[in-house]
Amino acid sequence: MSCPFTDHQSTLNPSPEPFTRDGSGAVELFGPNYLQDPYQVFKRLNEVGAIHRVRFPSGVHAWLVTGAAAAEDLLHHPDIRKNHEFGNAKWRAKASIMPEPQHTRLQSHLLHQDAAVHAGMRRLIVPAFSAKAANAMTSRIQAIADQLIDSLPARGSVDLITDFMAAFPFRVLADAIGLPPILAEKFDHSWGKVVRPVGPDDPWRPEYERLLRELENYIALIIEECGKPAQTGLLSELVLANKKAAGLSDAQLSSLIFQVLVAGQEPVTHQLSTSLLALLANPEAMAAFCAEPDRREDFIDALIKYDGAFALATWRFFAVDTKFYGQLVPAGDSVIVALNAANRDEIYGDQLDLSGNARNHFGFGGGPHYCPGSMLARRELAIGLGTLIDRLAGLELDHAALDDGGLSWVAAVLNRGLVSLPVRYQEVLA
Repeated sequence: MSCPFTDHQSTLNPSPEPFTRDGSGAVELFGPNYLQDPYQVFKRLNEVGAIHRVRFPSGVHAWLVTGAAAAEDLLHHPDIRKNHEFGNAKWRAKASIMPEPQHTRLQSHLLHQDAAVHAGMRRLIVPAFSAKAANAMTSRIQAIADQLIDSLPARGSVDLITDFMAAFPFRVLADAIGLPPILAEKFDHSWGKVVRPVGPDDPWRPEYERLLRELENYIALIIEECGKPAQTGLLSELVLANKKAAGLSDAQLSSLIFQVLVAGQEPVTHQLSTSLLALLANPEAMAAFCAEPDRREDFIDALIKYDGAFALATWRFFAVDTKFYGQLVPAGDSVIVALNAANRDEIYGDQLDLSGNARNHFGFGGGPHYCPGSMLARRELAIGLGTLIDRLAGLELDHAALDDGGLSWVAAVLNRGLVSLPVRYQEVLA
């Protein structure tokens, strides 16, 4: 019997598949080759169809949507849900999700809510990340970028992840949401790893749970400090909303703080790393980026489309059995949009092109769950990347500092970014 997911492969793609399959025929979305270059996998899947059975490192099986048209339809589908309560027992048994009680306390945020609950929570945070807020933050974002560049050695080699790309988004975000300085100093960047949950059988699970407990204690300190009369900003407004009758529940409050504080950092770090790497590998694109500073936010969209930090969207579920692009998907089965695959299917192509309008991409998701922080993200990415390129003369990859295997990619299912980015430069310009 032929595999139900590759009926047309022999005629369309006679060459070997750039991935492995498990015993059920599902494509295995993990391994060093996939992390290094997932686009060869996405290209083959796009050639075969729009929806595919896949298996993740935790052992959970899911439906992966890769085509641009299918992704658009899925993200706007009326029967799609984000709340984990819609996931079936098979998914819950192996899915890479937080354990209880942290799942309830930290995951009741926007990404896992639907309809009216989602809309109400979203209204609370949107003003802090609006175009108006991004404009007001511009000079501060530039000052943060310059301060970090000023702290680098006058010349030589550095790891830009450690020395710029990890610190930059945290400092911007802390200002944007009103994180009190006394608490900002206590933030442990290793807590950012909790946005990459692991399955219950993963050997790293005990360490993951330890970080979760530490982060939960930190969020409790935020709620206490931001509840004081003198505090202002988004975090204080969320605490106030929790105190109002029929306002945010305790779980929703801690979850929203988790989302804006932790989940809003790593994607910017990752996008800075993939964007700079893409420009260093494409001299024409680098020249265009340098020559037209007024268009840098547009260029950021093109770079996100080319190699986005959100490789895959988060879990979604059909509320009822649904025929989707020829495939019957049972209710409660997990469905994931491969955002980076949708950005590179035949509709959009797979070349880095800074010449056109690239705003129409999936890097910030789509539908009602379109990223509320996209405006601020574009601004800080444009300023952060631009400052690195403008001020580090002779910037290039430091090949001598790379391991034999080359660049190391973060071992995450949903995200795409570098573990380290060693570079050399000749001079720090004023």
